[in-house]
Amino acid sequence: MRVQFLRTALQTKAATPFKLTSTRLALALAPAARSKQFFSPSTTSVVNTRNPSARQSHFHTQIRNMASATSFYDFKPLDKKGSPVPLSTYANKVVLIVNTASKCGFTPQFEGLEKIYKSINSTHPDQFVILGFPCNQFGSQDPGSDDQIQEFCQLNYGVSFPIMGKTEVNGDKANPLFEWLKEEKPGLLGMKRVKWNFEKWLVGKDGKVKQRWASTTKPESLEKTILEEIAKGDATKAEL
Repeated sequence: MRVQFLRTALQTKAATPFKLTSTRLALALAPAARSKQFFSPSTTSVVNTRNPSARQSHFHTQIRNMASATSFYDFKPLDKKGSPVPLSTYANKVVLIVNTASKCGFTPQFEGLEKIYKSINSTHPDQFVILGFPCNQFGSQDPGSDDQIQEFCQLNYGVSFPIMGKTEVNGDKANPLFEWLKEEKPGLLGMKRVKWNFEKWLVGKDGKVKQRWASTTKPESLEKTILEEIAKGDATKAEL
């Protein structure tokens, strides 16, 4: 109910920045506020991912952050070890976000993703990163543990870009980062829901969502657009 309250509020926001009053936020999240907090937004301490209460606490923290989020850098998703990763770590970089799976017909896209990751970083070092988010929601095609997923990606495709902790991208338990991505850049015909594995979002150096692509879009076809976005960011920085 609390998640639905915030999701509805986000979906009905006007063109002005989204604002949620402290009174409404307190009413929506009061039960979570009384529970024990395992993670403070100002820290990067490990969340015990085997403890449902700890994961739920982190989820509520991220929901609260989403209510006032203005950029990609406002989120702290979990990595493969359950540690919150401040996405502000990637400030001044162009970021490609992909919801991945290990047993999908699109899984070979890992090869293309790794190819453009290395290619772009060879000419524009430290200006581009890919973040993979394993998800088992589509046909149960990523059933393994975080460790198994990491091993699969490295052994089969030589993946060297970060693979985050396993997550959900749709529904009541959807990762707040993906709720924000969907809100900022809906898909075809305005559909916000993620339709399948290997959808892709491009975030510029300003932390704003620039593009969204369907699962069928091959990673290699994105290199030109990514390079253009890097150049735009450099031009903006030069003007400042």
